[in-house]
Amino acid sequence: MKLRLMLWLLGLMLKRAQRRKPGFRDTLAEIRGLDWGIATEDLTIARHYRMSPDRVETGPGLPVDLDLELRFADVDTAVKVLRRPTQRTFLDGMMAGTVRLVGDSGDLQKLQKLLRYI
Repeated sequence: MKLRLMLWLLGLMLKRAQRRKPGFRDTLAEIRGLDWGIATEDLTIARHYRMSPDRVETGPGLPVDLDLELRFADVDTAVKVLRRPTQRTFLDGMMAGTVRLVGDSGDLQKLQKLLRYI
């Protein structure tokens, strides 16, 4: 339940940043939008985010056409990493095999640029 709430709140924070922060909109326009998602490996909990300079949409599940997916081994790992989403925690999780990146690592850098505004 905690992870579902965190992912839902992340959607609200992204929408708020898109409405209120010009730097977020400018960066989003520069990268021409980003479609990404977060899920557990077994896909019991999954949420996707479609971001464009005009709007941010969010929904449950992981569509197949996403640019980037962050997959976590279990709910506890996801909560631990998402509480403090530093580059080091992602790297440690990837080395340990508890975090998996599906997509281009360049898209992860774009996402990190955007998340600075939240």
